[in-house]
Amino acid sequence: MFILGFPLLLVPFAIYNVLAFMQPGFDWTAALTHVRMVSGQDWTMSAGDLLLVLSIFLLLGEMMKATRIGIRTVVDHALSLVLFLAMLVEFLLIRQAASATFFLMMVVSFVDVIGGFAITLRSAQRDLTVEGGLPRL
Repeated sequence: MFILGFPLLLVPFAIYNVLAFMQPGFDWTAALTHVRMVSGQDWTMSAGDLLLVLSIFLLLGEMMKATRIGIRTVVDHALSLVLFLAMLVEFLLIRQAASATFFLMMVVSFVDVIGGFAITLRSAQRDLTVEGGLPRL
């Protein structure tokens, strides 16, 4: 499957950068939509909120990919780590990335890196236990 070696969280990272650098002054907190709730309260969604929702759903896909074992999984984790480090450097050094939306996307990327390694190690340990069980007599 071609998507195995591709960090899915690169998509919201690219969307953020395109909007932040191509449209100077883009407001991540400006309301995009209002939904009238049953309680009578208005629920507003901003571009930053929608990008975070996308990031969280893609994180689910990354966690599902982490359950596989093989060389592609190692490459996928390495690319996720590179993406996180790029996000960290951008957050610290680039003015357009100094926002709560970008910080939370970076936290999602960190969870992907740590969770992906933990899930892969746990899955590999379970496979070793099952395959290397007691010999049959």
